[in-house]
Amino acid sequence: MTRPIGINFHGIGTPERPLEPGEAPYWLSVEQFERVLDRIATAPDTNRFTITFDDSNLSDHDIALPALSARGLRARFFVLTGRIGQAGSLDTGHLHALQAAGMIIGSHGVDHLAWPTLDDAVLVRELSESRAQLETICGCPVVEAGIPFGRYDTRVLRALRDAGYTTAWSSDGGIWRKNAFIRPRTSLREDMSDQDLKAILSGHMPLARRFRRALGMTRRRWTTTG
Repeated sequence: MTRPIGINFHGIGTPERPLEPGEAPYWLSVEQFERVLDRIATAPDTNRFTITFDDSNLSDHDIALPALSARGLRARFFVLTGRIGQAGSLDTGHLHALQAAGMIIGSHGVDHLAWPTLDDAVLVRELSESRAQLETICGCPVVEAGIPFGRYDTRVLRALRDAGYTTAWSSDGGIWRKNAFIRPRTSLREDMSDQDLKAILSGHMPLARRFRRALGMTRRRWTTTG
């Protein structure tokens, strides 16, 4: 049985806001982005791919939405509520347009913070306030979260469940089991080679890397770093 593969995007094209340190490599050109979508759309097992977007950049609406719709693809968009309506970011109208096109809206928190570093009160705010605001905007339950920077631990996972989330998307890469709470994704970078991309889209991960990934995910699930 083929296992699902999570593919994650951040920004596309020219950023319309100042980028955070280390963020630039995760911005793809429009050509790179559309080339990836073409490969997914023409794959014999297209349904095994889950496409996600983090950071609620304006390119999610202006570039990704029409490209996805033209290929009959759907995606999940994880929104930073603290950026809603800011320059270069999605506003409420954009979120409604994504919904109307059949896209799923999820939370990425409020202020793009590393959740394991937060005290309990701030962590609850990041998870609960962002979810409540998105539910008010979208008019439906918001039960999925994209974990900022892919950083989590046992306290974060417990807080996500307590806040009412049923699915959390990490950045561990690779595939996941059906109905898993934590679902790994691979964030694409602008410097990835065609060979790198082919391996990612095939779901293939070398044995040594697969072993390191399993150890890392187990460690994060059972440790508290904040």
